[in-house]
Amino acid sequence: MLSFSLRSIIWLVVYLFFILAPLLALLSGSSPPARDFWTEFSVALGYAGLAMMGLQFGLTARFRYVTEPWGEDVIYHFHRRISLIAVGLVIAHPLILFVVRPELLALLNSIDAPWRARFAALSTYSLIALVIMAIWRVELKIRYEIWHLSHIILAVVAVVAGILHMVGWGFYLDDPLKRALWIGLILFWLALLVYIRVVKPLFILRRPYHIVEVRKERGDTTTLVMQPEGHSGFRFVPGQFAWLTLWGSPFKITGHPFSLSSSAEANDGRVEMSIRNLGDFTQQIPSVPVGQRVYLDGPYGAFTVGNPADMHVLIAGGVGITPMMSILRTFADRGDSRPVILLYGSKDWESITFREELETLQGRLNLKVVHVLADPPADWQGERGFITADVFRRHLPPPFADHEYFICGPNVMMDAIEKALSEMGVSLEKYHSERYNFA
Repeated sequence: MLSFSLRSIIWLVVYLFFILAPLLALLSGSSPPARDFWTEFSVALGYAGLAMMGLQFGLTARFRYVTEPWGEDVIYHFHRRISLIAVGLVIAHPLILFVVRPELLALLNSIDAPWRARFAALSTYSLIALVIMAIWRVELKIRYEIWHLSHIILAVVAVVAGILHMVGWGFYLDDPLKRALWIGLILFWLALLVYIRVVKPLFILRRPYHIVEVRKERGDTTTLVMQPEGHSGFRFVPGQFAWLTLWGSPFKITGHPFSLSSSAEANDGRVEMSIRNLGDFTQQIPSVPVGQRVYLDGPYGAFTVGNPADMHVLIAGGVGITPMMSILRTFADRGDSRPVILLYGSKDWESITFREELETLQGRLNLKVVHVLADPPADWQGERGFITADVFRRHLPPPFADHEYFICGPNVMMDAIEKALSEMGVSLEKYHSERYNFA
């Protein structure tokens, strides 16, 4: 079994190979007549951008063996960042050509331009629209489901139009070796798309679940208890998550990621997701009927306990408590006596999700729970406001750098906590964050 670090290096090398393959094609086989440096440089940027765009299908394919070393959330954030680089390369390609060859500006006239130039424009405009909608989805008030569908359509249009533009010019496709390489890359991208939208959903379709309990929790949160139908379910590590398809089949475009809140020691295949009403898809959760068939794709995520540490510190804000509950419930079922401190930020006393169960778990585990309330009652004697470095110093035993930290909650809270831990001398490898903003 390869170590995570070695697997990470291998997959990085594979990724770089597919990015650089089009540039290697420029240097292989026979070469067309040489052009000036800036023209060739712009073409190289365009090829690299097109290769990055094609590989984006692979980054969202949820290959568990690929994502496991980093975690699915890291892969998705990388997907977003690399998209910006790809768009920059694609836009730089024509801009450089327009500077060195001003006569090419005539190609911007879509009515008179040849079809290969129209495909270049279509690919570029699709990419720009894709990035604008991804960055400003919330500000534009675009529903996640609509955004996800349009994101996929725009991505496919951008890649297909880019390929047709490249074929239309054909400057570097006369050589058989170059043609073979590009045909191979295109078939690879198509295979990724077929896997994501056909093969993988077929496997999930054969492993359905059904709702056996819908349980109301504090804090406008609802727990779905799901039982596998005709199969044993999947094994997971506490802290991981899965993608839920609630209405429809796995071929539906949009799934939603939620943490698994149940113990990993359940032997009947049941899993639980505790979902807070945030006003979007999640507002439908309380109305899900018992018996409803659902589909799960998981488990994913590297937000898991396992590294050596003298103490585990769980830091949760709001519904970020769900992966922490999976960890605590699993520890309780295993009789794990390792010391754990939970710092849990909530709005007020009545909205603390799993409040009563946490009190019970303190009797079963070597667990200390510290509630931090933003709006506490008048007689509250505990921590007020937000989780800060001062709160850490009051409740955590030094040396702080020896503990292992797990952080899950709103992004603003997580950013502030990561900064506080850094100021306290806690190294980056000692704290783990789970973020679900994949859009």
